[in-house]
This record gives sequence, C-alpha cells and structure tokens, in this order.
Amino acid sequence: MTRPSSSTRLPPRRHHTETHRSDRVGWLRAAVLGANDGIVSVAGLVVGVAASGASPATILASGIAGTVAGAMSMAAGEYVSVRSQADTERADIAVERRELREDPDNELAELAHIYVQRGLTPELAQEVARQLTAHDALGSHARDELGITETLRARPVQAALASALAFVAGAALPIAAVLAAPAGRLEAVAIPTTLVALSISGGLAAWAGGAPVLRGAARVAFWGALAMAAASLVGRLFDVSV
Repeated sequence: MTRPSSSTRLPPRRHHTETHRSDRVGWLRAAVLGANDGIVSVAGLVVGVAASGASPATILASGIAGTVAGAMSMAAGEYVSVRSQADTERADIAVERRELREDPDNELAELAHIYVQRGLTPELAQEVARQLTAHDALGSHARDELGITETLRARPVQAALASALAFVAGAALPIAAVLAAPAGRLEAVAIPTTLVALSISGGLAAWAGGAPVLRGAARVAFWGALAMAAASLVGRLFDVSV
C-alpha cells in the first residue's frame, strides 16, 4: 500500500469548537422578561399617570415606586417559579436514586430501552446502558430518562437576580424620560423613546437566542405600543389634575 507523500498529506485538524446558546436559557429568559417588563410596565405607568394630568413630581414618584415594586415582584415571581421547578427536579432525582438502589437490573433495562427508541440496536443499546451505568448511573437516568442536564438545570437565585436587575435597567429609560421631558410633553418623549428601547431590547434578545433580530424587535415593540396606548387611555378617562 502506497502512503501519500508529505506534500499531499492533509494538515492536522484544528481543534473544533462550537458555540451553543442553550447554556444561556436560564438567565436569558429571566433577563429578557425582566427588561421588557421594566420598560413596558414603568413606561405605561408614567404615560398613564401623565395622561391623567398629574404633576411631574407625582409622575416621577409613581415611576420610581413602580420600579421598586416591579423589581421585587419579578425577583419573587422568578424565584418561586424556578424554585418549584428545582424542587420537582430534586424529587425526581430522589426517586431515580431509590430505584437504582432497589432495582438496578430493571433500571438498566429501562435505560437500554430508551436508547433502542432513539435508534440503537438492542445489543448496542444494552452495552451503552451498561457502560454509562458503570460510569454514572444517576446522571445517565437524570439526563436520558428525565431530561435533566446541568446546563438546563433550574437555578432560582440566578433567575431572580437576572430578572430584578434587568427590570431596573429597563425601567431606567422611562424614568429618564420623566426627568428629561419638558413640562406637558412627557407622552411625546416617553412613547417613541420607549418603542425604540423595546425594539433594541427585543432585537438583542433575539440575537442572543439565535432568533431573527427584526422579528424579535417588531414583536416586542408591538406589545409595548399596545400597553402604552391602553395606559394612556385609562389615564385620560380619569383626567384628574394633581
């Protein structure tokens, strides 16, 4: 057999690296929700209060109060929600740990059956299940039977902090609009500024998640415009100067 000459040999393959986004899911979802909620809810609040004829000081106080309450609410909501998910994951893993201790043969067969359903031959599935069980039985069942991985595992504190901080960051824009807008011109300044911010926020979130940027921006801006229009209508219905 003739070996290829040194001039025709392929160069050694470089280290192959891939960039995935699934490890961002936990904090990204909470951060996007918090930022968009901060922009929309506080902008809607200040626009609605301004439409009622309230004074600039009242509008500013309402916006700050809404920011504090909203950030705390987002943090609490995310923590409780993700904590519930984490508790469920922990309970499921405890069940698997007990079953592995009490009935290891049946658990091995169950794992092999999962691999058969994914396309392996029964012989290969049995060997894969045997080797993975020897390496990390609980981790294999958590991943392949329950769908629980370290990358996507629930992290309540991370989600709560990401949501609260992002809410404050999003709410800072309508608060800045209150401070910068001339008297009686808050709506004219806050609404377009908020829509631009929502477009940027939606676009960045879509980019970070690997989705179409323009579609993400348009989707968030649409719902933000709808929220501010509803808030402004409510404020005008009351029309009470303070």
